[in-house]
Amino acid sequence: MTSAAMKAPLARWAGRMLGATVLAALAAPALAAPVDLFYERTVMTAADARCRLFEPDLAVALLAAQVQARGAALRSGLDEAMVGGVEQRARAAAAQVACDAPDMAMVADRVRAAFESYAKLARMTYPGELADWRADRGTGRAARWRLAQNAASGWDRVIFGLAGRQGADGLMALGMFADGREPYSARLVMRDVRKTLGPYIDTREKDPKRRPALARRMPPDGAVVVYAAEARSPAGTDLLPKGARSGWAFRFPAEAAAAMARLDPREAVAVEFVFGGSRDEVRRVYIEVGDFAAGRAFLRTTR
Repeated sequence: MTSAAMKAPLARWAGRMLGATVLAALAAPALAAPVDLFYERTVMTAADARCRLFEPDLAVALLAAQVQARGAALRSGLDEAMVGGVEQRARAAAAQVACDAPDMAMVADRVRAAFESYAKLARMTYPGELADWRADRGTGRAARWRLAQNAASGWDRVIFGLAGRQGADGLMALGMFADGREPYSARLVMRDVRKTLGPYIDTREKDPKRRPALARRMPPDGAVVVYAAEARSPAGTDLLPKGARSGWAFRFPAEAAAAMARLDPREAVAVEFVFGGSRDEVRRVYIEVGDFAAGRAFLRTTR
C-alpha cells in the first residue's frame, strides 16, 4: 500500500503536514487516511530524533500522535508487517532531508505553532472499537484517574488504568462488587510479546463492529504473561466514581504498564480478581488495549 503522502518528498506535503493544527490531528485521526497520518507523524518524529528540532514536551507530544496514528492504521485493516513497511519508508524519507533544509524548518515551525493549542489541553478521550480511554493530565495534589477505561462483568464494575497524583501514575484496577465480597488478590493477564509473533485476533474481518468480543482477543494460556498485584487497599473516595460507596484497589508493577503499551491496540488484556473460600473464585473482566500507549505518552507532556 502506497499513498500519495508516502510518494511525496518532504517539500510536497510540508504545507499540509499537521498544517491546520496538531490538536485536530491528535484528537481525530480519522480526518485523514490513517496510513497517511502515521507516515507523516513518523517522518517528523524521525526527523526530530536526528535533528533535535523540538523541545522535549513537543517531542513527546509528537510521539503520542505517532503512536495513536499507528493504532488507527492497524484498526483500519493494515497488518503489522504493512505498518512496519510504512514506518521504514517514513524514516528513510526523513533521513533524506538535511536538518538545515528550508523545508525542514518550515514544517518544524508549523508544528511548534500548532503545539500552542495542544499544550493547553488537560484532557483527551481516545476512542476504541469497544471502549474509550480517558486521559487527564490536570494538576493538583489530589489523586485521580490519569488514564482510565470503564469495564463490567455482570453486575460488577471495574475501572482500570493509571492513577495517582501528578507525576506518580500507578497501573491500577478498582473493583466494585455487587455482592459486597472482598477479593484478596488480583492479577493482570496479557499476551507475552517475547513468546509470540503477533496478536491473536482475526484480521480478516475489516469492520470493527463485527470483530470478536474482547474475550476472544486473548491469547491461549501458553502465550500469556501474568502480573500479580503488588498492593491492595480499600479504594479512596478520590478514585471511586460518583455514586459508588466502596471498592477495592489493586496496584500492578510498573513493568506491566510498559508491557501493555507494546501490545496491538486491537487486543485485550484481562484483570482477574481472586476471592477466597472453600475454593478460590476468579472473576475476570476484559480491557481493550486501544490507545493506551498514546494516552500514556500524553500524560508525560506538561501543560
